[in-house]
Amino acid sequence: MDVLDELRPWQETLRGQFPLITANPDVAYLDSAATSQKPQAVLDAVLAYLTTGNANAARGTYPWANRTTSRIEQARDRLRGFLDDPAPQRSGVHFVSGTTEGLRAIARDWLAPQLREGDEIIVPFADHAANNAPWLEVAELLRHRGVSVGIRGMPYDAARDYDTDRLASMINDRTRLIAATHVHHVYGNDMNVHRLREVAGPNVPICLDAAQGVGHLPLSTAATDVDFVVFSGHKAMALPGTGAVWARNQRGPTYAPAGWHGSPNTSGIISLVAALDWLDAAGLDRVARWNTALGARLTDGLHALSNVEVLGCQSSLGVGSRVQQRQGIVAFRHRLIGSNDLGFILAAHGLLVRADGHCQGDQGEKTASVRVSLHVYNTAEEVDRLLSVLTEFERD
Repeated sequence: MDVLDELRPWQETLRGQFPLITANPDVAYLDSAATSQKPQAVLDAVLAYLTTGNANAARGTYPWANRTTSRIEQARDRLRGFLDDPAPQRSGVHFVSGTTEGLRAIARDWLAPQLREGDEIIVPFADHAANNAPWLEVAELLRHRGVSVGIRGMPYDAARDYDTDRLASMINDRTRLIAATHVHHVYGNDMNVHRLREVAGPNVPICLDAAQGVGHLPLSTAATDVDFVVFSGHKAMALPGTGAVWARNQRGPTYAPAGWHGSPNTSGIISLVAALDWLDAAGLDRVARWNTALGARLTDGLHALSNVEVLGCQSSLGVGSRVQQRQGIVAFRHRLIGSNDLGFILAAHGLLVRADGHCQGDQGEKTASVRVSLHVYNTAEEVDRLLSVLTEFERD
């Protein structure tokens, strides 16, 4: 029995908990890397909060306000547990609007004050632009102040994974940060960040963009030994406009966002806690197995089409691949149909994909592609529908 057959009863139960999915049986939502759909439990948690005790946190002393303040603090502890925090008494959790804001805050408020002439930062220029721009912005800011900081590109191997041998040769006593990504938003591969600490040594901080990892597969801060984990709640089944920065606070100064902070996104934070509870109950190991199996089924089918080029590691194509497979994200191009046109064509068939440049950094793909990103509410039948439409183009 393969994974999809084994987990089908479990998956069918979970799929039925997504109102937008069940209300549109003829539509296949294949864009979860952009934003995930929300289970009923998340929607119920937000509605219950708004209708039974909505108040501003840390802005009042009456019961509703006190209860909201307590729930925000409990949410920090809940996230620490979700990320397998090895030292929760020391770490910090800071809620932000999403990954982009979180990375910029780390760059601006934590990294910039530490940097001196000749220091270096290692940046993954083939990853998402949100994990490029903040570090470049800091370097430019310091340049205007007369401080020159070196920006070095993270090396990649032929499989689009980080090349840790070359990375090891780049690290020196002036390396102040390594920026990395948990799961690549275009190629779909787990970037094996658990290997980075051994290469970086005991003192270099590592900042992890986990936007495509949190909510899709387990992430242990104890095992990876990274210093920051940043993610967006809306990609992890919570509401838009919320995310978090987890800070280990063991290398360098304690992280504290600068400036005066206004009212927190209480509804978003409530939704995030509900989403983490739902994901834990579903079982992240099984979620990851399901998504990987769907991705393998898709790459296997795409690889058989003569006019389709799948991006990323070619050795990982196919169900029988012996190398690490895609984590539910697959990007491809059609040799005869432009990607933007293909996106519209697929949408007309009820197949909702993303078709553009996917916000990659300067060393990423230069030509638009179609990205299919899958989650636990997707089915093998939806993957087969997509392949069937693409197969028709082979015959035309």
